[in-house]
Amino acid sequence: MAEVLPGIHQVEGIDPSPDFSTHVYLLRDRGGRYTLIDTGLPGADVGILAYLKRIRVEPTAISRIVLTHLHRDHTGGLRKMIAATQARTFAHWLEAAYIAGDPPYDGPGVPPAEPVRVDEVLKDGDAVDAAGGLTAYHTPGHTPGHTSYYLAERKILFSGDLFFGNGSALTLTPPEYTHHTPSAKVSARRMGQLALDAVMTYHGGPVLTGGSAAVRALLARL
Repeated sequence: MAEVLPGIHQVEGIDPSPDFSTHVYLLRDRGGRYTLIDTGLPGADVGILAYLKRIRVEPTAISRIVLTHLHRDHTGGLRKMIAATQARTFAHWLEAAYIAGDPPYDGPGVPPAEPVRVDEVLKDGDAVDAAGGLTAYHTPGHTPGHTSYYLAERKILFSGDLFFGNGSALTLTPPEYTHHTPSAKVSARRMGQLALDAVMTYHGGPVLTGGSAAVRALLARL
């Protein structure tokens, strides 16, 4: 889908199959710099770098790699993307520990095959100087430190796996892949308090218009 919103790219060429979508997002920052949100499955770095070449962005123009959570379909390309970009990495302090393998993660899903040390650990409410200003919201449930990122000036939520997209609708993270579904429901209600034009999901979707209505419809079903 390439540039799905002004300055926001959904990286093409990284899905392992037509039935499994993985939406790595590339955000344009000030001064010709970029931020990457998540890094896909192992091997996704090849597709990400090919996409960057296609849109004429040098890998070293990526200053930050921001992670929503530890699962390998989000962190599998992390080590190689760090090597290619020399970007600094960001994650919630809980997820950063699991990504580093200390302690080992024992919930549904798996961390990256090789532990990676995250550069900057975040807590709820922290600001990330990317794309005009992201706010990190701790949205536990899918994993203990799962984090969504809100671009307030444009009312855009990068929801990771808190929500899955289904056309213009949203569903809650599936229970079989989720550490604690009741926590995910609470997190969904919290995100429902934000003003949302778009919800940039990692699987399915994204919902590019009517984001608040889509979240309200989901909450009404819970």
